[in-house]
Amino acid sequence: MTHFSGNAQAMSLVAFSAVATITLLLCVMTGPDGDDLDEFYTGYGSLSPMRNGLAIAGDYISAASVLGTGGVIALCGYDGIALALSTALSLMLLMFLLAEPLRNAGRFTMGDALARRMPGRTVRITACAVTIAALLPLMLVQLAGTGQLLAFILGFSADALKTGCIIGLGALMISYAAIGGMKGTALIQILKIVMLLGSGAVVAVLMLRRFDWDPGALFHTAAGQSGVGSRFLHSGVQFAGSSHPRLDMITSELTVVIGGACLPHVTMRMYTARSARQVRRSMSWAVSLVVLFVLIITVIGFGATALIGRATIAGADPQGNTAYLLGSRAAFGPDVSTAETFLFTTVTTAIFLTLLASVAGMILACANSLAHDVFATRVQEMSERREMTLARVSALAVGAPAILLATLVQHRSLQPLVTLSFCLGASALAPALVYSLFWRRYTRTGLLWTLIGGTAAVLVLMPGTNLVSGSPISAFPDADFNWFPFTTTGLVTIPLGFAFGWLGTAISGRRAAEEQRHQYEAVEGWILAGAVRRSG
Repeated sequence: MTHFSGNAQAMSLVAFSAVATITLLLCVMTGPDGDDLDEFYTGYGSLSPMRNGLAIAGDYISAASVLGTGGVIALCGYDGIALALSTALSLMLLMFLLAEPLRNAGRFTMGDALARRMPGRTVRITACAVTIAALLPLMLVQLAGTGQLLAFILGFSADALKTGCIIGLGALMISYAAIGGMKGTALIQILKIVMLLGSGAVVAVLMLRRFDWDPGALFHTAAGQSGVGSRFLHSGVQFAGSSHPRLDMITSELTVVIGGACLPHVTMRMYTARSARQVRRSMSWAVSLVVLFVLIITVIGFGATALIGRATIAGADPQGNTAYLLGSRAAFGPDVSTAETFLFTTVTTAIFLTLLASVAGMILACANSLAHDVFATRVQEMSERREMTLARVSALAVGAPAILLATLVQHRSLQPLVTLSFCLGASALAPALVYSLFWRRYTRTGLLWTLIGGTAAVLVLMPGTNLVSGSPISAFPDADFNWFPFTTTGLVTIPLGFAFGWLGTAISGRRAAEEQRHQYEAVEGWILAGAVRRSG
């Protein structure tokens, strides 16, 4: 049940090649002109709310979400559902709290939004550094997972082939970002989300049909096949080895809810909407699609456990990253027809496209920030053609080291990298955005303390978690320097991020706070109500 037929492997290889060729052609056809900076960074807001919502959902649902969350559901049951719901709640938080102010305050990058009130190169450079620090770990996860996924589907095991897949597909992802810009990557995200949800919905329906359309029967069968009995349907399986399992679970979910909403490759999509009304409608579409994804992956994850057993899934991958594919394959039953092989090929192609699109969006976010917030601010006036050239070169400057690092970490557990990204989003970016958009007295010092202090706190505490060492499934299973009692750092670093911002503002003094209050009042109408859209 963990191996695929030669026919399915051949069809998948052909489909992968076709998708890579077609998507690259789409990027070339839709890419911006050589000197049209707004088109490269925002696509001129040319997407309708529905298509922009599809693109936002595509950026938000990464390969780590599909494979990682599906694995947690298959291995841990209820805890996996809680994690999936946390991802949906995170996007709802972005929709109701930050989406419109972000769209009004920013222009192209996270640095634009933060520098609206506190202009200056130091703020922009710091915002760029935190953007790269938050997204690089996720890029490594997607790139390293590429080789493992293709090896699993296509049936090869040589390390050289896996490394070759990472390098080749990494180069393709850099090309997407450099050639297509915002509009080109948006089209790939739209194609990805349509294929992913469409094929996933069909598999979920087939899965329910195997259990006579009774979700209760599906869940109870999964519990019976889980090896932990009824505990599979209650919280506690994922963090059973933790000294504080309930608190550990709450901390992890809180980190996902707060951190996922503030990651720069997701927030950059807010700048593509033409108006506040459009961003609201776009986010409504995105939230609806993510909720549908949660339902689909819940059925497939439980179905995988019910049909092939938790032990088989863990044997194929201790993290459960292959559960989505194994569950999809098992939904067809023992006798697989040509139509079902074609459908399974569609599922594998959707996962493949998810990997490509996810990294392309992250590279674009980092490249935009590097070109716009760092290089373009070094000179008084920079031509649009030169800045666009810098953005494209920045895509290579970000992507090439990411590919190299991915080849080095591909044999390690990648879960610490996913957790690191969400912790940085929750502990540094979230406090900075909330304070910048809503606190009148927030000062430049407070902002820098938030970004630097929140990031430093996560980087100091993360190596001490059991995801890095002290566990058979940690990144360094043979070492044990685990001293931090929780799986994620959020319980400590999220309050620290907000505290650093408050303390930095307090140290700035009353005069600086009053100056910032007056400056905020001058732009408050733009930020909160979109009264004026400056080109800033």
